[in-house]
Amino acid sequence: MSIFGLMLMFADQTAAPQKMVANPTGDMIKQFGLMAVIMVVLWMVMITPQRKKQKELETTLKALKAGDKIVTSSGIVGVVLSIKDKTISIRSAETKLEVLKSTVAEVTDRTGDAGESKS
Repeated sequence: MSIFGLMLMFADQTAAPQKMVANPTGDMIKQFGLMAVIMVVLWMVMITPQRKKQKELETTLKALKAGDKIVTSSGIVGVVLSIKDKTISIRSAETKLEVLKSTVAEVTDRTGDAGESKS
């Protein structure tokens, strides 16, 4: 063999390796798998804590009784006077207000004694 023949043989081997054809089904499975993993992470980070907070608020509203000090979502601080089906009567300063149960953001003090409402 001559040097030219060896160079051609060597060039043939190192030139461009044959390109691999991508498997479209495999790529699609990878994409769906990645999307599923992202959705699970979003569920764990965003939706699960919100559900937990909502359940805690529901149990708080069920345990609410006259005399408890509350804060509404609009920032009104008051003492519960009476509880109806959908509304709560509260006293804030010298004013009696009727607000929806859904506006209660948190219970700050669970005294449960209506006699302590005049502080």
